[in-house]
Amino acid sequence: MEYRDRREAGQRLARELLPEAGPDTLVLGLPRGGVPVGEEIAGELGAPLDVCLVRKLGVPHRPELAAGAIGEGGVRVLNDDVIQLAGVSPRALADVEARERAVLDRRARAYHESRPGVDLAGRTVLVVDDGVATGATERAACQVVRARGARRVVVAAPVAPPGWTQQFAGLADACVCPYTPSGFAAIGQFYADFSEVNDAEVVACLARAAHRSAAGAAPGRPASADRERADRERAPERQGREVEIPAGRVVLPGELTVPEGAPMIVVFAHGSGSSRHSTRNRFVAHELVRAGLGTLLFDLLTPREAEDRAAVFDIPLLAARLLAAVHWLRAQPLARGRDIGAFGASTGAAAALWAAADPAADIAAVVSRGGRPDLAATRLPRVTAPTLLVVGGHDPTVLDLNRQAQSHLRCSNDLAIVPGATHLFEEPGTLPAVAELAADWFTRHPAPHPHHH
Repeated sequence: MEYRDRREAGQRLARELLPEAGPDTLVLGLPRGGVPVGEEIAGELGAPLDVCLVRKLGVPHRPELAAGAIGEGGVRVLNDDVIQLAGVSPRALADVEARERAVLDRRARAYHESRPGVDLAGRTVLVVDDGVATGATERAACQVVRARGARRVVVAAPVAPPGWTQQFAGLADACVCPYTPSGFAAIGQFYADFSEVNDAEVVACLARAAHRSAAGAAPGRPASADRERADRERAPERQGREVEIPAGRVVLPGELTVPEGAPMIVVFAHGSGSSRHSTRNRFVAHELVRAGLGTLLFDLLTPREAEDRAAVFDIPLLAARLLAAVHWLRAQPLARGRDIGAFGASTGAAAALWAAADPAADIAAVVSRGGRPDLAATRLPRVTAPTLLVVGGHDPTVLDLNRQAQSHLRCSNDLAIVPGATHLFEEPGTLPAVAELAADWFTRHPAPHPHHH
């Protein structure tokens, strides 16, 4: 098994595609499985995301075997060897094509209902799928993209069989794949989670990507860099004292705020591409302080580590840093006699839950905002701290992951859905709702046992 899911595959593939990042770069995901992969790539490259509509022509009675593929604009690519070996008649192939053409037309209406397709003329287009098997679908996509005026075509996938690039000679300018195993039999064998992607998820991916683009991510530079810059510009004014937290060989900067009489200090674990300057975390921290709670915002990674995508998604490492901060905090006079809670966002939520599964951490309560608790799946049954999972109502993929993760929790827990919120809770009123939920949860869940000081 090489990838946890399509999201992780997209994050790893994005590193290989960094040289393609530029003002004219466009990511086209192949529905449906290629769109979540493409969303991650678009986010990391700061590029827009759209879909390239193509449909596989499955062999009758063996639909997983591709006899060819069709695409927008009447493009059709046939795999003559498969057709001959499987004995597919012209009439049977025509019937399959008619059915698939109807699906393609329906999806075109669904995916582009609220927004037109992106103009490809003169652009570098990354054609992205969740894997390449026969290559028929991807070849059809290349022809569709060329017909729509793309200047440069790059085919990209997280996994493909050895020698896969040969079939794209004359169709693509470049082929990018970080993993070409010799034992390739099917794409799904290289994913721990290869569950089917539905149309609603595709629409959600496109909506999130469009929202990020509208928010002003600079083309050609990683979206995480723009988030970091924006965080610094919009974060609430500092309200605590700067601290330095030793964590093994590194020292991590932080900001500690403890109002008089605070019953608990909440340690924040930020998500990927962010830091202690995260606008959203600082807003929540500010509201927690107003509610009489203490807060510790700190960087889980050094600046150099933060540039390494492997470190950003290394949940055991992030959890170890969080535990180091908790142990440091317990040694501070300001923390004496107070509970310690954990608030995590995105991957930081996985780190918070991972750390909370360690009995020595003695974490009183956990709140996850738009989190990825599934990344701490093996540790979830060992979490004893009361846990609140907060997810946006318009974040269907993460909502599903949270529901699945919740079933593994044995502690007191709840799932709160914020209506109208997408993954980053950028819609008016949604982040204040998160802060209110968090303040209430931390206030209502003091540690049920003596503190270890």
